[in-house]
Amino acid sequence: MSVTIKDIAKLAGVSHTTVSRALNNSPLISEETKAKIKTIAAELNYTPNYNARSLVLDRSYNIGLFFSTIHEGTSSSFFYEVVRGVNHIVHKEFKLIVSGIDDYVDFHSINRKHFDGIIVMSQSTKDDSFIYNILEKNIPLVVLNREIQDAPIMNILSDDRNGAYKAVEYLIHRGHKKLAIIEGKKGFKSAQERKDGFFQALIDHNITITKDFIVEGKYDSESGYKAMKELLRLSDTPTAVFCSNDDMAVGAMKAIAEQGLKIPDDISLMGFDDNVFSPFLSPALTTVKRPVEEISKEGAKKLLDLIHGEQVTKEILHINTRLQIRESVGRMKVMD
Repeated sequence: MSVTIKDIAKLAGVSHTTVSRALNNSPLISEETKAKIKTIAAELNYTPNYNARSLVLDRSYNIGLFFSTIHEGTSSSFFYEVVRGVNHIVHKEFKLIVSGIDDYVDFHSINRKHFDGIIVMSQSTKDDSFIYNILEKNIPLVVLNREIQDAPIMNILSDDRNGAYKAVEYLIHRGHKKLAIIEGKKGFKSAQERKDGFFQALIDHNITITKDFIVEGKYDSESGYKAMKELLRLSDTPTAVFCSNDDMAVGAMKAIAEQGLKIPDDISLMGFDDNVFSPFLSPALTTVKRPVEEISKEGAKKLLDLIHGEQVTKEILHINTRLQIRESVGRMKVMD
């Protein structure tokens, strides 16, 4: 039989209400009593009954983690890192419910009865109606991955534009002037930021922007494969390709290999994200480290602060990207 709050109360010599308050860090209970009760609970391997606690405290003990979509444009590695980061912070106190915004016809079930707080991993302005619906219902909210400028929301995101700029600048410093881009999913803010960084680097270094070197992708391996095939069919092919995420870079690698070409001898390849598999590709992928798990952990910490009534400054927090130099980018040979 599982241990209950009443069992802990008997051993501690206090009421079950005191135990409940102590385990929820109530300011009404002294630190000494809290410590005593938590020690007993740990020794008994007490596991909270969330359903019972929610009835008593009028809380669900659920945290919602919502993606713009989990069907298209959200890679498995990105999804995994986000969920792992958030769950690492909240799992001791809350159940994590993961879903896609596009799974909902309406937002009637998104309320304080079902969620104590919500994290939105936002990719598109299409998410705005969902975000404003949460704000109207006064549910504690943190938005990751996309900047929301006209609302008092805690935003945490990576500096994708600067990351892409540094990646392309590295390619230029390695002697590449014929640079192509496989774009991310159309309508996604991250795709636009990376594209802007790509273009700005070319402009700043007086590199010609070639229209045929700009190819659409969808953030998945298949679209990277098709886009790379399209680039390789050109009469004048690029010497280096910037892929807007690592999944598309994997598809591009397959297309290059099928053409009988070698990376980086014949063509250089740059990714973005630094997925868990990127160092183990052959050749290992040079890419931009996007701190997805760090962003997710920080977002979860801020959300818990909001739920617990702590003062949180509603601000936009950028977490820096960094270049991961490996084997997939070569130096252009100087022609005699």
